[in-house]
Amino acid sequence: MKKITIAIDGFSSTGKSTLAKQLAKHLGYVYVDTGAMYRAVAYFAMDNGYINEESFDKETLINALPDINLKFQFNPELGFAEMFLNEVNVEKEIRTIEVSKFVSRVAEVSEVRAKLVEQQQQMGKDKAIVMDGRDIGTVVFPDAELKIFMTASAETRAQRRFDELQAKGDDVSYEEVLKNVQERDYIDSHREDSPLVIADDAIEIDNSYLTREEQFTAVLELIEEVTKTV
Repeated sequence: MKKITIAIDGFSSTGKSTLAKQLAKHLGYVYVDTGAMYRAVAYFAMDNGYINEESFDKETLINALPDINLKFQFNPELGFAEMFLNEVNVEKEIRTIEVSKFVSRVAEVSEVRAKLVEQQQQMGKDKAIVMDGRDIGTVVFPDAELKIFMTASAETRAQRRFDELQAKGDDVSYEEVLKNVQERDYIDSHREDSPLVIADDAIEIDNSYLTREEQFTAVLELIEEVTKTV
């Protein structure tokens, strides 16, 4: 089967990463979670006091970008790559609701996007990659052979995220998670630089009522169709 680039975009908590991991494992492709990269930068900004509920010192973060080293390191026990920030494993730290509150604001910064998009394009230069995020099919890989845009109702996504955080032992309310989902949707869709939009040639999947297995099977069929024509 010919190697292709698979770009998966969509709103937060639509299960983009879960689907991308499934596909990469099945196909033997490289998987890149671009959301983890933006979360790591947001965590860096939080940890250094550049962003909080009251303020965001964008210029200081921009000046510190050369000091941010991001890389994925495969964990054979977990079966996927974890995010490392300046040689420190931050996979657990970047998945908190606190980071979720700030990640869309950090991702709005053009200089941050430029730095990460350059890295992402380098990762995918040899194809055989599954990458998920907000602008993969529109900015990072506009020529990707298969583009998928995932969506679901805000309430459905908030419930999924709430259940996930509860399982990890995080003390959050459903209302807090729903508000975060709605705020991220607005910021992601209205930012000036690379807003979240559906690429003209993307296939939209509303997975509000789909199981993971149903979604995975449907996308595998799309991949088979695409690889026959490229």
